[in-house]
Amino acid sequence: MKLALYMPNFRDRITVSEVEDLALAAEELEFDSIWTLDRIVVPEASDREELQDSFGSMKEFPRSMPVPSRGEFLHGLPLIPYLAAMTKRIRLGVSIIVTPYRSAGVMAAEIGTWDHLAKGRINVGIGTGWMAEEFAAAGASHLFKKRGKFLMESVEIMQGIWTNDLFEYHGEFNSFPKCGFGVKPLQKPFPPIYFGGLGKPEIAAKRVAKYGLSGWIGVMDTPEDIAKWRSTIDEELKKLDTPRTLDDLDISSQMFFDITRDKVDHTPRGKLTPMLTGTPKQLIDNLKRYKEAGLDMLLLWPPFSGVPTAKTIGDMRRLREEIWPKI
Repeated sequence: MKLALYMPNFRDRITVSEVEDLALAAEELEFDSIWTLDRIVVPEASDREELQDSFGSMKEFPRSMPVPSRGEFLHGLPLIPYLAAMTKRIRLGVSIIVTPYRSAGVMAAEIGTWDHLAKGRINVGIGTGWMAEEFAAAGASHLFKKRGKFLMESVEIMQGIWTNDLFEYHGEFNSFPKCGFGVKPLQKPFPPIYFGGLGKPEIAAKRVAKYGLSGWIGVMDTPEDIAKWRSTIDEELKKLDTPRTLDDLDISSQMFFDITRDKVDHTPRGKLTPMLTGTPKQLIDNLKRYKEAGLDMLLLWPPFSGVPTAKTIGDMRRLREEIWPKI
């Protein structure tokens, strides 16, 4: 099981120096990767819990964001070149890039440059997005109901650009003649692509299998959820004429992470269960369950507020040095 840090760039307030400290700590502790969060806006309606949909379209969560509309958060995509310059070994990605907000050709070209800046350390996380208000703010309202189809076109365009000297595409949302898009990623045939999916496992599994993606990223999944996702993705892979198996993929999930002195209530509540928040003993027990369920990569998600960055770095160190050897 790999350790990864979900960078808390989406917070009430976070400074560049905190981002630096967290990134350097993750690299020192030999984490596999760092992932930033792609969030364009927080609607003012969120402050009143009046979003059109619940957070992440997850029924357990309220119709609001965990950060206020006046929060001073940092945007995830611009951080990647900066993190590439300040680190040397750790892999870097965005979990996930909301593809309907971006031109697929532009995104592919920029990621090619990212991979050169990082000397071949880029992971690509992609997804459809979920917040109608954010689609409006990004000028993409017309794509909201067709965002799944747009995502699939984006994957085809990115893979085509990265594997051809010249590439053309003619689809529902994108149409362009043969063009060269500059440098290809250093990683061949292209950087690992992860699909972020919170809906039906069957749909996500088909996308992972069809496009030869490198993995799936969920949010606050229980060990039972992880086992279900693995089984469903495995079934879809077996339907295809492909040599790839489940062992070729990373099944991962973003987990709220905070080591506490007192025990935390872990009564099962689906995605609301704080499985990676609790005492060292609680974390050891739960991590063993995740390992048995087949979680390949754990994305540690520091709290949105109330926990200093220094404490999170200390928790990362305790996890790596005290807890991880017991898993």
